[in-house]
Amino acid sequence: MKPDEQWLFLVFTVFSLAFFSIVDSDLASDRVALVALRSAVGGRSLLWNLSGSPCNWVGVFCTQDRVTELRLPGMGLSGQLPIAIGNLSQLQSLSLRYNALHGSVPADLAQLSNLRNLYLQGNMFSGEIPEFLLTLQNLIRLNLADNNFTGTISPNFNNLTRLRTLYLEDNNLTGSIPELDLPPLQQFNVSNNNLNGSIPKRFAKMDISAFQGNTLCGKPLVSCNGTESDNGLSGGAIAGIVIGSVIGFLIILALLICLCRRKKSNNKTTSSKDIAPASATVKQTEIQIPREKTSVSSENTSTDLSGAVKAEAKSSGDKNLVFFGKGAKVFDLEDLLRASAEVLGKGTFGTAYKATLEMGLVVAVKRLKDVTVTEKEFREKMEVVGAMDHENLVPLRAYYFSRDEKLLVYDYLPVGSLSALLHGNRGGGRTPLNWETRSNIALGAARAISYIHTHGPAISHGNIKSSNILLSKSYEARVSDFGLAHLASPSSTPNRIDGYRAPEVTDARKVSQRADVYSFGVLLLELLTGKAPTQALLNEEGVDLPRWVQSIVKEEWTSEVFDLELLRYQNVEEDMVQLLQLAINCTVQYPDKRPSMTEVTGQIEEICHSSLQPEPDTDRGLIHDLEDGSSQQAYSLDSGAPPPSVKDV
Repeated sequence: MKPDEQWLFLVFTVFSLAFFSIVDSDLASDRVALVALRSAVGGRSLLWNLSGSPCNWVGVFCTQDRVTELRLPGMGLSGQLPIAIGNLSQLQSLSLRYNALHGSVPADLAQLSNLRNLYLQGNMFSGEIPEFLLTLQNLIRLNLADNNFTGTISPNFNNLTRLRTLYLEDNNLTGSIPELDLPPLQQFNVSNNNLNGSIPKRFAKMDISAFQGNTLCGKPLVSCNGTESDNGLSGGAIAGIVIGSVIGFLIILALLICLCRRKKSNNKTTSSKDIAPASATVKQTEIQIPREKTSVSSENTSTDLSGAVKAEAKSSGDKNLVFFGKGAKVFDLEDLLRASAEVLGKGTFGTAYKATLEMGLVVAVKRLKDVTVTEKEFREKMEVVGAMDHENLVPLRAYYFSRDEKLLVYDYLPVGSLSALLHGNRGGGRTPLNWETRSNIALGAARAISYIHTHGPAISHGNIKSSNILLSKSYEARVSDFGLAHLASPSSTPNRIDGYRAPEVTDARKVSQRADVYSFGVLLLELLTGKAPTQALLNEEGVDLPRWVQSIVKEEWTSEVFDLELLRYQNVEEDMVQLLQLAINCTVQYPDKRPSMTEVTGQIEEICHSSLQPEPDTDRGLIHDLEDGSSQQAYSLDSGAPPPSVKDV
């Protein structure tokens, strides 16, 4: 090699070493910041393999050996954020949503000049919204909802000229909404704060739900101080309408008083021979139920069942309960009406009561509403429902039909619904719902729905959701409300089962078996993720549960999909992924591509069977016992590899 060539080679070598040392130094700086974050917010859910590259850690995403995304939603993180994240100088997306972080947002976030997406919703951050966040001019999506932020909404939000999403709902913000001149802004929500004043005109066409829960006025809410009206009427015209209405009311009231006096006078002149003798009693009874109040508390409310169901003597034909099953009839309509009762809640097709009869028997009574079929059709459909006998169905014991009222009597299950078990009491005193229980519930529900489908090609459940999966004392699934969707008015039901309804269903009375499969797939996703399908804004775009899961499967690790309560159980990750894939198959858009319930049941049986098989290596699960005796989530720590991605299955 010539001297000149040797010199050029030496310069190139020195330059290369310097360049790669800079790269390593930058990634090392990112590592230090991430480790500091992990130490501050609880390493229970962030058991990273510190000997490996940060780019392989759960929730960490890199581009060209720099951390560009940090996604740790729903990981059970707690405590305060340290002054460390600001050192992730190339960070573009930060998601810490749905954790238990508190305190103020650290000021070093102002250094994240490349940040485009910041998701901090569902924590307990407090203080005023930091002004330094309003200097991050590359921000596109900012979600600070469901925290404890106070103070006013700064007009300096106008500095964020690229902002498309701004969610500030469910905080303690005060003052008025400033004029926000942000043309890209498409998603905006400030509901459930302490805001007042008028809504800026640029928001007039937004949905009303974005502003409710405040003392705001102006479109899309009510007009402010009567100075403007949605129909363009002047103040004088409105006053004239009010005065005219009052005068009309007084005239009608005077006429009613005159009529009442005339009727009273006529009653006094009626001959006593026109009054029926007291011995002319009526023997038949028929149910008549007064209309319910506009709202019924979801909490158990003690009452007398006759308060909701009143027996009156009438001369019409005798009507009583129609019973199913081989067992003897142990009570009649009068016994039912004398029962003490508690309101269990409102469902899609009526109000449910827990009725305790005088003999001590407890039953569940459902009072149907919006029933549009004839009596003949009703009785025919109830005969089909009453004939169904399966261990995973809530049996229909009896029914009552009259022109105005329809009652169904079922067995009462004291444990309650799967919905309450999954989503109720998510606090510290909650007992985690383990994998074995969830998979067994899924299997029992699948068997029941498959049984319903075997009764004929046109027979479906029509209203599958977690609140209709009741539980026995041993937490076995009992499917309820089957066959009721075909009784109701089409206009009264479609929006009530949003979140579970298949995309092709337009008439809730005509739900196919493949549409049942879709709803059951959503139920499986609910079991696996712990998220309610009707929960608003499952992600920043507000998509439904199946689409949210598919987006995570496509882009992120499985750990963001599964309920944290499932990640503490050993040797079930493969089974969880298999059930997740089955749920995705059930919720595909085209009905013909969905499996049948018989196929679904068979696959769940295989998954549950594999879960019972002993694992030879019990140290390679999702639980890793630390030296201090605590338990933390881990993924094959000795391999240094990230957790398996669903998209690799």
